[in-house]
Amino acid sequence: MNMMTLDRVMLKSTGLDIVLPSGKSAYFNYFWLRDNCPTSFDPVTRERSFDVFSLDQAPVPKSAVVDDDTLELIWAADNHVTRHTLEFLVDHSVPARRADPADLPRKAWFADHYPSIARASQPTLKADPTAVAEFARALLVDGVGIIGDMPATEQGLAETAPLFGYIRASFFGDFFDVKTHINPTNLAFTAAALEFHTDLPAEDIAPGIQYLHCIANSVEGGDNLFLDGVAVANDFRVQYPDEFKLLTETEIPFFCEHDNFDMRARQHVIELDPNGDVSGVTISGHMEDIFDHSQEFLDSYYPAYCRFGRMMHSEKYVMRFRLKAGECIVFDNHRIVHGRDSYTASSGDRHLKGCYTDRGEMRSTFRALTTKGRFQ
Repeated sequence: MNMMTLDRVMLKSTGLDIVLPSGKSAYFNYFWLRDNCPTSFDPVTRERSFDVFSLDQAPVPKSAVVDDDTLELIWAADNHVTRHTLEFLVDHSVPARRADPADLPRKAWFADHYPSIARASQPTLKADPTAVAEFARALLVDGVGIIGDMPATEQGLAETAPLFGYIRASFFGDFFDVKTHINPTNLAFTAAALEFHTDLPAEDIAPGIQYLHCIANSVEGGDNLFLDGVAVANDFRVQYPDEFKLLTETEIPFFCEHDNFDMRARQHVIELDPNGDVSGVTISGHMEDIFDHSQEFLDSYYPAYCRFGRMMHSEKYVMRFRLKAGECIVFDNHRIVHGRDSYTASSGDRHLKGCYTDRGEMRSTFRALTTKGRFQ
């Protein structure tokens, strides 16, 4: 048995230095070593069961030794034994976020994307978790996909959306119907053209993944218009860096008000992820509240905001298509901007059923289906 001598593990006042198999020395804090003891996690719930707040004083080991591939610590206060593999210590010797299989590079797309759009069959998704994982991958990378072979009933979404996450209610309820309403509470519930927008920015955190199941579509007009907000924002960043910065740093107000609700929130028009990359956009002229910034500030903001909005209308970006009955388009509501042409309500029937799930749950589904977790 290979016993590492004490001079290879140097105990200090708040942590220890240890020579790793590579020959390099690394420092580890005592609180961290005790808090992450393998015994600190419940094997059934996989949650941390150790309460670091229960420590009356800072943990200090009375001994530390490396036995083969394991660092063994005996804590002075209670003689608790902690064993960390050297592999575990190597993995955490340099500060870094835990690797996330759902953190996939986004692939910007343009007007010609429709023939390449990810497609899946609803019966296949229900029967095959691998197909669910692949469709979720497309949503992470492209932000959009179409599920075909949907049942021609209003229950289709109730059977489909939960494959990716729990249905997330909005102030329209669990589900909503996109068709002409006698007393509409939203412009989508009319036959008028619908300008480019992301849904429900008046909520503190707008819904993440949107589902629109086409139950019927026999009207004249009403073409779907979709674009990738990441593609537009990336180009905007290159061409107008100062205006891009303004749209990423400034929150603007949104609202949605009717008889029974009064929703208000502030959002950034261009959203960045922790790496500084564009993760999405928030845009909605019909839910945009009165800008309450100083008039002098708006001298700079409005031109940038309008330039970005006009850029979205370029033929370079807009994917135009017609959703067919039995299809459900699924998309990242924080990234994909959508709208539609006007249609003649009396020319036929147009009925889309919609709902939302959260982006976090969709990422969770992808991780669970594609990788082994920390405890497996």
